[in-house]
Amino acid sequence: MKISGEVFTLASKKEFGSTWWGQRWIKVLESFGWRSRLQRGRTYARAGHVLEINIKPGQVTALVQGRRSRPYRVTIEMKTISDRDWEKVIEALAGRAVFAALLLAGEMPRDIEEAFRQVRLSLFPGAVRDIKTDCSCPDWANPCKHIAAVYYLLGRKFDEDPFLLFLLRGRSKEQLVSALRERRSTRAEQEEREEDLSPCGEPTGSVLEKQLDRFWDEGEDACGLLFHPVSPEVDAGLLKTLGPPPFWRGREDLDLWLADCYRTISRRAREEWPEERR
Repeated sequence: MKISGEVFTLASKKEFGSTWWGQRWIKVLESFGWRSRLQRGRTYARAGHVLEINIKPGQVTALVQGRRSRPYRVTIEMKTISDRDWEKVIEALAGRAVFAALLLAGEMPRDIEEAFRQVRLSLFPGAVRDIKTDCSCPDWANPCKHIAAVYYLLGRKFDEDPFLLFLLRGRSKEQLVSALRERRSTRAEQEEREEDLSPCGEPTGSVLEKQLDRFWDEGEDACGLLFHPVSPEVDAGLLKTLGPPPFWRGREDLDLWLADCYRTISRRAREEWPEERR
């Protein structure tokens, strides 16, 4: 499946690497012994010499204005993760509800690298050999200041859209989100089937029918239950994980409207629940 690249025109004066993943990108590159050369590139990037960046799976191309009138062409290549390995990554990400919820909400989980390590892969480059570069300038050093400038602008673009990191490794945001939703849905169906059976293997419905006369009894075990309503780790995480309902035909986004209801209910639960029962 062909994935189209992303093209950016750069004029912003923001700092590079303002998020943890943007900072991680820069620190990984500095760990390759490129610190001094990267600093030259930072100056070039701040001065607005990077005119354009095109990001697509496994490759970044850019135009960088140097001393000559014609901009230099920079190419940065990273090995993409294979389809088979991406399946492993998706499975690992879907296995953690918080990971899936954050990614479906457009956020990057702080410990996402654990999911990649779990399947012996890495989201970020692990060594110098993982990156191949080329620049049309006459400087033989690698990275030259033009390549280094592009590295820093990539850090800024990753700050703005963490899914560009996944694109560089071979998966677009749409592909990743779709795969996560499908995998989470499959897991939910499997868990639901398992819950339909009692511990003895008998259908849950038949077990409940035998206890209808005691259904509303509180029972001894429930007397000591304590509750502690807290805010969820991911705001409206379930709604973001499931996505828009297929039956909805209204003009307004139902998930946004329901999210407000969720927040109101959560707030009232914290306000109304007696402290002594927490």
